Amino acid sequence: MDLFITITALLGAYSTYFLAHHNRFDGIRASAATSIIAFAILSLFPVDVELYSVAFFGGTFIGMSAPKRFGIFTLAIASILFALLFEYLVPRLHGYGGALGLSAFLSVCVCHIGILLGAPRSKKSN
Repeated sequence: MDLFITITALLGAYSTYFLAHHNRFDGIRASAATSIIAFAILSLFPVDVELYSVAFFGGTFIGMSAPKRFGIFTLAIASILFALLFEYLVPRLHGYGGALGLSAFLSVCVCHIGILLGAPRSKKSN
């Protein structure tokens, strides 16, 4: 497992999650703004910008779905699960698009099913 992919996915999820709570931002705007900033920052470093910016963008998918469903801990679990699935699916789906969406969907679904089955939540229920 590539630790840098996991860290970028976590940063994508948390930055979108916290920015989506701001009055002028919703999940989509937060995802777009943080992804553009992350791409600009990653392009300054000698890394595979395409891979890591896509991993960050996938993390923002987790953050977009989270403000109403997940808390901080569940968001971290979903992001780590996303990174694992993303690394596994990229070589098998021949491109980032399918691996990105499928990994984000599956990680959010697994965490949500866990909550429905009684796993402890990190967010207080109303």
